[in-house]
Amino acid sequence: MKKLTIGIQTFRKIVEENQVYIDKTKYVYDIINNGSTYFLSRPRRFGKSLLLDTIAEAFSGDKELFKGLWIYDSDYSFEKHPVLRLDLSNIGNETPEILKNELVVELRICAEREDVEIDQSSPNAAFKTMLHRLFNKYGQKVVVLIDEYDKPILDHLTDLDIADANRAVIRGFYGILKSMDPYLKLTFFTGVSKFTKTSIFSELNNLLDITMQEKYANICGIPVEELGVHFGEHIEYLSSLKWFKRYREYNHYNSLHDEILAWYDGYSWDGVTRVLNPFGLLLFFANEKFSSFWYSTGSPKFLIDMIKDNPEVYTNLKDFKMGEWELDTFDVHGIQVAPLLFQTGYLTVTEVVSGMGSTSYVLDIPNRDVREALNLHILAILSEKENAFAGTAYRNILEALQSGDLKRILDVMRGFFSSIPYNLHVNREAYYHSLFFALMSLLGFDIEAEVQTSMGRIDAVLEMKDKVYIFEFKYEGCDPDADEETKRKLFDKALKEGREQIVARGYADKYAGSGKTVYRAAFAFLGRSDIEMEVF
Repeated sequence: MKKLTIGIQTFRKIVEENQVYIDKTKYVYDIINNGSTYFLSRPRRFGKSLLLDTIAEAFSGDKELFKGLWIYDSDYSFEKHPVLRLDLSNIGNETPEILKNELVVELRICAEREDVEIDQSSPNAAFKTMLHRLFNKYGQKVVVLIDEYDKPILDHLTDLDIADANRAVIRGFYGILKSMDPYLKLTFFTGVSKFTKTSIFSELNNLLDITMQEKYANICGIPVEELGVHFGEHIEYLSSLKWFKRYREYNHYNSLHDEILAWYDGYSWDGVTRVLNPFGLLLFFANEKFSSFWYSTGSPKFLIDMIKDNPEVYTNLKDFKMGEWELDTFDVHGIQVAPLLFQTGYLTVTEVVSGMGSTSYVLDIPNRDVREALNLHILAILSEKENAFAGTAYRNILEALQSGDLKRILDVMRGFFSSIPYNLHVNREAYYHSLFFALMSLLGFDIEAEVQTSMGRIDAVLEMKDKVYIFEFKYEGCDPDADEETKRKLFDKALKEGREQIVARGYADKYAGSGKTVYRAAFAFLGRSDIEMEVF
């Protein structure tokens, strides 16, 4: 078996140590021959840095390094060019002043490595000088590779003043490239987010964005059809381990191969081509267990904070549709949750819909890795509940659903909501809806939110083998110290509204021919443990 590449972003080391490498050199060839300035957005830990390193090696002049790969037998000349590579994930950006100083330091480190001198204290001047020095030293045009171009902004989305100031710094820094065009062979930017062109790259008129181009859908990640080709021996090895077979008891698939796809596959940028997250897959093989490895590498606090302020977004993530312009760009002063979730890897494209001169994208959570971890994280942030709660809650709720005794769910929910600190509560119906959805999803139940019918949208539907549960949620603001009579009146009002909505809009009609028993339940929330339910 070939060694697995875990956390290694150096193409030469992967090749020389005979590690698994997914051949991306055809894309490198196309990039070199078909343009001069590129931009690519992909989530973290998805192989962007390795792609840039592969491009850098393609300009090293070392053809033999690529023996056995697609580009080796192509007509590519392997002409040597100087390469300037900057990784903005490794430099300080706490303030715009620190960012400027760190850019200069990074350029001086590159200059020292290339045995050239730059003495400017301004990052723009130092950048310009460095490119001149490299061009003059090698007598060849320079290749500029900039990794994590957006990190100085993303690190400060909760402090827009710093984010805006840092944006101004890097906008001017990247703008130098326009005046240096005669000295440049290729420029390639990668990052997580995709800011509007006028926000960052207004000076680069020839920038080619390949993020959503179908021909580059496989440029990062592991194509689903190549899983067995590159990792077949590793899959067979795990399948042969007696202790590992216990996982088979918990999956819904016929093979370990398909279970791996359920956990780590599902990413797409064109709605057709599917790739696996390389980081999650490789750590699965290394740890010999299924877990949310990719999600655990970073805590998207700014995303969770945004979802907490707009909880209805979370429950509407399934089959979420956005227009091309909405999905593809954002700015620090107009950030929307869904595009940011897509660009950071928590949503993926399941379908591309074209018509009437426009394109829209249908989005969903890509796989079990993201779904389970995201549910758990949101549940923890919104409620501060410990993970130990999940085991007991699951057993109680499952027994209630299997028996059709929904009243037993009410006890679990009251215990759950009553333990949430007052300062975390949001007095909105969407908050309770989101918590219920996160809880049920985390516990493994097949629940859908905002289910469309001909008469309206059902708040939530949970389907089992022989049963369907229809839930409607209503919230009434109420003082926690209100007397019982006041609460009773509010409960009755909310329950009546929920019940009448389910009946009047015929929510159960959609499932009338399914052969399943249909249960309808209206929930009324007054706050924390003040919850009632009516089943009919």
